[in-house]
Amino acid sequence: MGLFSKIFGKKNDDKNTGGMEDYMNLVRVYFQATIASNVGITNLAALPDLRVFKTTLHVPTVNNKLGVGEKTACRKMMKEIYGTDDSFFKEIDQSVRKNCRKLQDVQAYLVQFQGFTQDLMMLMGNLMKFKLRLPSIFKSALYKMTEKTVDGIFNKNDYTDAAVLKSVLAVRQYNHRLGFTQKWTTDFVFQMVMLAKKEPKAAEDETTKK
Repeated sequence: MGLFSKIFGKKNDDKNTGGMEDYMNLVRVYFQATIASNVGITNLAALPDLRVFKTTLHVPTVNNKLGVGEKTACRKMMKEIYGTDDSFFKEIDQSVRKNCRKLQDVQAYLVQFQGFTQDLMMLMGNLMKFKLRLPSIFKSALYKMTEKTVDGIFNKNDYTDAAVLKSVLAVRQYNHRLGFTQKWTTDFVFQMVMLAKKEPKAAEDETTKK
């Protein structure tokens, strides 16, 4: 999978490929490909991650419409490498259709998604804390903990920490527009958590703690 370094211009060595950064890059490529095909964008310069993905892998344009072939290629790659479920892509498609109906909607939408993912991951790290140290072999337990934490973010209103409450409200506000389900959010966070456990830095930290 050294191809990832080539695609996204990373300087990391190959053992890091397929990790969190690569996953997020591919998620952004799928979003941008979906937006391009939905809105009818033809200028690749407006969608930088999609441009690098398309030009590096030489993905052909399908039916003279940018985004269609790129979506298929990206989806196939994510399914093969990360085992991403079809429902994950369907929710992105629905969100883009709902929120990006014209070119003027695109930039605001991408900023909203970036804010949503950043705030969500920081909040999950804060709320789960030591639970995240649970070894990867306890995959089922980790998923249930993630699911419970996400449910709290979506529905719980009795957080006592003011900073946490502020972040919770921010995530809810972002998602009010984006429209992702708790299942989609849980699966997204869980994938990031599992990939984080494979990162060299995480492994070094665990060794230091022992």
